[in-house]
Amino acid sequence: MVKIREAIVVEGRYDKNTLCQIVDAPVLETAGFGIFKDKKQMALLRQVAQSRGLIVFTDSDGAGFVIRNHIKSAIPAKFLKHAYIPDVPGKEKRKAAPGKEGKLGVEGMTPEIILEALKRAGATIEGEVGAAAPHQITKQDLMTLGLSGGPDASAKRLRLLKRLDLPEHMSPNAMLQALNLLYSLEELTQIMQTMERENG
Repeated sequence: MVKIREAIVVEGRYDKNTLCQIVDAPVLETAGFGIFKDKKQMALLRQVAQSRGLIVFTDSDGAGFVIRNHIKSAIPAKFLKHAYIPDVPGKEKRKAAPGKEGKLGVEGMTPEIILEALKRAGATIEGEVGAAAPHQITKQDLMTLGLSGGPDASAKRLRLLKRLDLPEHMSPNAMLQALNLLYSLEELTQIMQTMERENG
C-alpha cells in the first residue's frame, strides 16, 4: 500500500473500497449527489481539506464533473488537488449494464491507473506501508476521555465540537470519523486536558 498525506474524496462506497485496497489515506464519500444537500459532510470535507489537503477523485463522466465542480465552489482551491481517471469504456463487474455514458468509474480502474492519477494530481506520497497501521481513535477512547457513556458526555462532545469548529449536530459516530481524519489520540487527549483546565 502507498501512504498518502492528503485525504481523498470519492463518489460512493464502491469507489472507497477500491481506493482503500491501494492507498493508506482517509477516504470520504460524497454519496453521489447527496453532497449537495449534506451540509455536515461538506463542512467535514472543508475541515479536512484545511487540515491535511483534499484530493477530489470523482468519475470522469458528466455526473462526476458536476460533483467535482460543487466541491470546487465550496472549498478554496489552495486546499484541493484534482485526480482524473482516463475515459475507459466498459462496466463494473457488479453492474448488469454500463453507466449512462458507458465509462468505467473509479471503482473499475486498475491500481496502476489509480496511483498514476494520484501522482499526477500531486499527491504527497509518504512511502510504502506495511500491515501496522497507526492507532485509530476508538469508541473506547471516547469513553476514557469522557466523550461517551458518562453523565456529562453529551455536553463535553458539544464543547469539543465547538472548539474544533465542527458541526455541533454530529452524531458520536460521525464525530469519531472526523476526529480520526483530523487528530491523533495524543492530540485529542491534549485538547481535552486543555478544555478541562479551562473549565476547572
